[in-house]
Amino acid sequence: MSTTDTRAESILFWLKNTLKLDIEQFEPASSDASFRRYFRVTHKQGQHIVMDAPPEKENTEPFIRIATLLKQADVNVPVIYEQDLNQGFLLLEDFGASSFLDQLNIDSADSIYQAAFNSLVTLQSNVNTATCQLPLYDEARLKQELDLFYDWFLTKQLKLSIPENIRHDLNEKLLLSALEQPQVCVHRDFHSRNLMFLDNNSPGVIDFQDAVIGPITYDLVSLLRDCYISWPDKKLEQWVAQFFNQIKTQGLVNCDIATFTRWFDLMGLQRHLKVLGIFTRLNLRDNKPNYLNDIPLTLNYVCQICSKYPELEVFNHYLTNSILPTYHQQQSN
Repeated sequence: MSTTDTRAESILFWLKNTLKLDIEQFEPASSDASFRRYFRVTHKQGQHIVMDAPPEKENTEPFIRIATLLKQADVNVPVIYEQDLNQGFLLLEDFGASSFLDQLNIDSADSIYQAAFNSLVTLQSNVNTATCQLPLYDEARLKQELDLFYDWFLTKQLKLSIPENIRHDLNEKLLLSALEQPQVCVHRDFHSRNLMFLDNNSPGVIDFQDAVIGPITYDLVSLLRDCYISWPDKKLEQWVAQFFNQIKTQGLVNCDIATFTRWFDLMGLQRHLKVLGIFTRLNLRDNKPNYLNDIPLTLNYVCQICSKYPELEVFNHYLTNSILPTYHQQQSN
């Protein structure tokens, strides 16, 4: 915390003077890809997380509303103890500092992912899409996300201009696959850094404020084709089948495993293209270059799926002959 961090000073004033807490320790807990920051505050009455969301840049209302919705659905999200919406401060339950990413290894993965599957099935089963008032992950939103890939990764980073027929063909296939899936509550960032490892009722689910109603495979692919950790294909197939059987039993899907796997793969392609755009934007616009380290794995996922499906041949050809050589050339300079 810098000596000129006026928002941190304001948080401390709020904690001490408004909430009357006897502060023992106050330190950064984490930051994310937005303008939000988190501090861990230890005090005589216990330990909490403070969210710092500057009101001119971040709206805390969706976080509060969706936290309430998910809590009612039995998803383990942090309790909001205190709030000051004018300043953009929330006092939250502390899920600790250990994420699933910190705990995942080849020995622990089966049990950790099963806990994540259980949480995800709870989310998909218990949130009523007819009454939850979440925005739709509709065609316009999906296209907007794909534009991040075209505008930031291709145009601004690689200085490439994708032919319109290739763009249209890819969009059409990905949108069709996404929209024909059962539509459920989607966390939208359900991955190993946003699932906190707990002794009881694990995972603690965070960063859910962008939740929507959308395709049933979206959160699963965020989890299993995580941009921060990867697994062998055989293991991945096993987990996809495991989750499929779980939601089939719940009556959430009525298709075969082949259809579900195709949905999963194409949903992953849409997500990873979007993420390539976001990681690039975080570097170029927001001066957060660390996310560039996660581009190779994300790009590798894109290559895997494009080579797997013959109907993606047109884009795969452009990927292989234009995108990859340009990207590798940039990296070698």
